Amino acid sequence: MSRPNDPLEVVMARTEQERLARRLGPGDAVVVGLGSMIGAGVFAALAPAARAAGAGLLVGLAVAAVIAYCNAISSARLAALYPDSGGTYVYGRQRLGDFWGYLAGWSFVVGKTASCAAMALTVGLYVWPEHAHAVAVAAVVALTTVNYTGMRKTMWLTRAIVAVVLAVLAAVAVACLTSGAADAARLDLTSGVTVTGVLQAAGLLFFAFAGYARIATLGEEVRDPARTIPRAIPVALGLTLVVYAAVAVAVLVVLGGDRLAGATAPLADAVRAAGLPALVTPVRVGAAVAALGSLLALILGISRTVLAMARDRHLPHALAAVHPRFAVPHRAELAVGVAVAVLAGTADLRGAIGFSSFGVLVYYAIANVSAWTLTSAQGRPPRVVPVLGVAGCLVLAFALPLPSVVAGCAVLAAGAAVHGLRGKLT
Repeated sequence: MSRPNDPLEVVMARTEQERLARRLGPGDAVVVGLGSMIGAGVFAALAPAARAAGAGLLVGLAVAAVIAYCNAISSARLAALYPDSGGTYVYGRQRLGDFWGYLAGWSFVVGKTASCAAMALTVGLYVWPEHAHAVAVAAVVALTTVNYTGMRKTMWLTRAIVAVVLAVLAAVAVACLTSGAADAARLDLTSGVTVTGVLQAAGLLFFAFAGYARIATLGEEVRDPARTIPRAIPVALGLTLVVYAAVAVAVLVVLGGDRLAGATAPLADAVRAAGLPALVTPVRVGAAVAALGSLLALILGISRTVLAMARDRHLPHALAAVHPRFAVPHRAELAVGVAVAVLAGTADLRGAIGFSSFGVLVYYAIANVSAWTLTSAQGRPPRVVPVLGVAGCLVLAFALPLPSVVAGCAVLAAGAAVHGLRGKLT
């Protein structure tokens, strides 16, 4: 029998045991995106962005949002055409060739595994600083168990986390903006703001937006993906931008760029400066919950990319198994959980934001190039979208702090070497 040529036929040609269940509707897809983006990024990324650009981080936020929008449109069009697990790994292989898809998958899995460990460690530092590594490992084990037992439990927990985090962020924004300590003069964009600083801030803040890829990565589990994904991604991204802009303005008018740059817990410091120390504990709890939400969504996304790469034997094929009862890639989820737990228990990866941003920006650059190759009949976005997307991704990637760029390039080189060695051995 001939192999199906249509992307949807390829997915449907798998046996029931090989396929993931399509259980996510439009609202679920938006919640997955929000759970991925409205997470620890807003608690962690504002301070380094302020160190790079001061109040100019607001311009950096706008730049990151524009590039994220281009990436979102390109990813949405590709996900509608290729409703399979794996995201840009799948798109790159289908549109550009095996190597580029592999490189996208490699960048995502390696970069986001380090990011997972950093998120887990953030939970530990907020919950029990003296035993941060032990708490981090416990968090990874708990969330891996939730993901393992099926998408319904994962969605229930994601909704609860999003609700808690949105409530905390709303309280921070209202407290700061209505405080007597608020001073609009602190939003001055004419003092000490440079183009380089703004671009670096945009690259760091892109870390907080990157979660919308999770919607596309879960393409095999979304009902009516051709309609649901292109609608859900822009909605989730737009809601996240509104929340982040409100919080960034609120924190800046109270702390100013210099104090924000030196803050270790920016939102907690902001409510304290606003004269509401009683909010410090809820904010810290919110930060821990947000980190849990990011970690939950990251493990979910990485396991689906591992599943896709294992199906194509870029990773051990045993990881491609789908659980007969829970309809999840259980071996991939366990493998990701073990890797993250080991890192979270042994390493201090709080500096992984820049490294993760570099890998994700490369991932989206490949997505935009893939979208450029679409035809009109395949839902190609306006030409300016992938062009601006790929140019923006590359500019932001190489505007990141030098250690992040060096580490990112080293990871890409290692991935290329593994791919080349695999080709010689097969």
